[in-house]
Amino acid sequence: MWNYDRKLMYPVNIKNPNPSLAKFIIAQYGGPDGELAASLRYLSQRYTMPTAQTKGLLNDIGTEELVP
Repeated sequence: MWNYDRKLMYPVNIKNPNPSLAKFIIAQYGGPDGELAASLRYLSQRYTMPTAQTKGLLNDIGTEELVP
């Protein structure tokens, strides 16, 4: 039996919501020039690299981009 409680590590209290700042932050992470897109580009390009060293380098960079 599993009991899953979804809780934040720190409480979040938003007093004044700012939609334009939220849109900017989301675009930086998941937009076309964001961290996720860069990570996926690195990880997909590793398959075309000729040597194991360059494959490993792109793999390391791509996985490091995913860590916030």
